[in-house]
Amino acid sequence: MAKKDKPRYGAWIIVGVILVGLAGFGSGGLSGNIRNIGTVGEKEVSVASYQRALNDQIRAVSAQFGQQITFQQAQAFGIDQLALSQVVLLRTLDNEADQLGISVGDERVFERLRAIPSFQGAGGFNRETYRLALQQSGQSAAEFEAGIREETARTLLQGAVVSGVPAPQAYADAMVQYISESRDITWAVVDAEDLTAPVPGATEAAQQAYYDANPAEFTLPEARNITYAWLTPTMILDEMVVPDEAVERLYNERIAEFVQPERRLVERLVYLDADRAEEAMARLNAGEATFEELVAERGLSLTDVDLGDVSKEDLRAAGDGVFAADTGEVVGPFNSNLGPALFRMNAVLSEQVTTLEEATPDLREELAADAARDYINDRTDAIIDLLAGGASMADLAERTEMELGTVNWTPDTIDGIAAYDAFRDAAATVQEGAFPEIIDLADGGIFALTLDGITPPTLQPLEDVREAVAQAWEAQARQEAILARAEEIAADILPLTGFDTLGLDPVIEQGLTRRSFVEGTPPNFNDVLFDMSIGEVRVVDAFDRALIVRLDNIAAPDLTDPSVIAQRDALAENARAGIAQDIFDAYATSVQQRTETLLNQQTINAVNAQF
Repeated sequence: MAKKDKPRYGAWIIVGVILVGLAGFGSGGLSGNIRNIGTVGEKEVSVASYQRALNDQIRAVSAQFGQQITFQQAQAFGIDQLALSQVVLLRTLDNEADQLGISVGDERVFERLRAIPSFQGAGGFNRETYRLALQQSGQSAAEFEAGIREETARTLLQGAVVSGVPAPQAYADAMVQYISESRDITWAVVDAEDLTAPVPGATEAAQQAYYDANPAEFTLPEARNITYAWLTPTMILDEMVVPDEAVERLYNERIAEFVQPERRLVERLVYLDADRAEEAMARLNAGEATFEELVAERGLSLTDVDLGDVSKEDLRAAGDGVFAADTGEVVGPFNSNLGPALFRMNAVLSEQVTTLEEATPDLREELAADAARDYINDRTDAIIDLLAGGASMADLAERTEMELGTVNWTPDTIDGIAAYDAFRDAAATVQEGAFPEIIDLADGGIFALTLDGITPPTLQPLEDVREAVAQAWEAQARQEAILARAEEIAADILPLTGFDTLGLDPVIEQGLTRRSFVEGTPPNFNDVLFDMSIGEVRVVDAFDRALIVRLDNIAAPDLTDPSVIAQRDALAENARAGIAQDIFDAYATSVQQRTETLLNQQTINAVNAQF
């Protein structure tokens, strides 16, 4: 006979403690008795303000990642501390404004209220709309208006701190001189065809020397030795039974894809009223104007009036007329959704019909893929149970439809299962001895993996990579020969020497700035160019060829050019804003250091727990 269970008083005690704790927060959680997380000076920091700041920060970071992040992830990024710092800083400034006697009157507050769109009615600001909006947000009018009053006072304080910071014109002038100063150059390419002698092949001694000097080129990267089991819809596609009735039903549901009515390529020229449209059509019929000229008269282009391919139903009242027209014919005017218009029919697109028989193979495969994904989804829980019971990857392959595989994975591995982003992410982070879990693939498949070990970076034996070593040595020797040949040619170039007299094909570039890009040049080209003096000639290494460059002229920017003036003004304003921000940050830090801040960490933790 089974023993009777003893009363579990410990569990009831825990429940009681929890209930007592929750009672302190009110029946609605933190919106009940506890409304503040602390004080800054004489200002309270409300729970609601911290919640709003935290929500805003999480939404912003989620938007950057393109997916909603969890609160645990937000905490890992320090977002909760950032939100807390934000609300504390604002209340610090509110307290400082209050201490300095900065405030705004009711009239200023009402001006702000009238400017908020959500409080507007048919005749402007609507008090009933205002009341309902606040009621829905759980705020009172007094609280909301106090917030506006404090925000406006805080803005005045901030403005007083940063106003009067002058734009640093000397800095802007120096920067615009640096950025907009230009160069005129002549340059040409020297490559292997310009060599006077062939590059010899790599001897065994040369190969050995290159191999010894460049071991990184022939070292295999660290490899993670992974065993995995996976299952994708494609693997079981042939096992899925798709009834003919399901295929026919899907075909009928998507009949618009398979039966497309006759269509026309059409241009539409809209007029403001019927009289002007009639007049234009009369001029067209009399040969006084072409359709293109009518379009140009309206200040439009043919692209602006192009409707693309349309059906008779798309054209509405103009459908019959346009579909009866010959290619190139203009008909109308007909009413359109934009007004009376002339229509030119440019081409006939015949009806396109894909029969059920023709569509069946693709539809059957699509339905089979859906069925396979559903099957995998249904089987996932059972596979998870197997893993929980200690099943290995080999066990999964033996007891389920999953297939076993191994791979020595590196970031360069992209074949097979490594083509999936989810697998690559898991392979890069899995730890040896970690408990395997089921992970979804983008196509509806699943996989699990274990890390068997890590092979450290390994230098391949010379005999295994001798061909690659020889090719690398020859490429290096050829480039050295090209650079030497370019130096020989460059020695004969003077400020007025024509490049073509030396057998070169010159390219002349004018007005190059530090932001310019010259196609066919290496990334450091501008650095070299702006380090040269007028008349100087240099040889630039361009990987598999060389560039001979002569600097012909240096031009200062035209300070009367509107674009240069705008750039200088933008630089000055950006610098002014940066200085103002630094001044404000220093001021805010000083205020925070002399303002007492008391925060209740237990309340903050309770707010965080709600997320």
